[in-house]
Amino acid sequence: MNKAIFLDRDGVINHDPDDYTYLLEETTLLPGILEFAQKVKQKGYLIIVITNQGGINKGRYTHDHVHAVNNFIQGEFNKVGVDIEEFFYCPHHNAIQKCLCRKPDSLLIERGLYKYNIDPKTSYFIGDKWRDIECGEKAGVKGIKIDVNVISDSLINLIA
Repeated sequence: MNKAIFLDRDGVINHDPDDYTYLLEETTLLPGILEFAQKVKQKGYLIIVITNQGGINKGRYTHDHVHAVNNFIQGEFNKVGVDIEEFFYCPHHNAIQKCLCRKPDSLLIERGLYKYNIDPKTSYFIGDKWRDIECGEKAGVKGIKIDVNVISDSLINLIA
């Protein structure tokens, strides 16, 4: 079985402006995230992104906006030799439509576990909100909560 690091997107990989991140020109990677990803890959982990994108359901932006930001992030990771296996995202928002894929529910992470033959006991979910941690724990994955928009140098030490 494989092991994985599941990452929230906004506030963990890229700067979260405390509003929706959907414009490519406003998307900036957090300092240290690429170096962290390189170290994670050296330890043999897959990298998978799990993100809520409820602005789609609210009509604020489209799936194309999400794909553009995800493709930009993937490209930046690829430049340093790191591949993100997949971006799983929930387009729903509880105020408009209930679903099973929006964090803290665990459907998206469970899809990743199944698709990539991942052992949840050797995997981690890193997020900046408690719903990220709850999502991981529901799927049997250890959660690590970090401060929004901060990737510390010591984060890699929390990964076995």
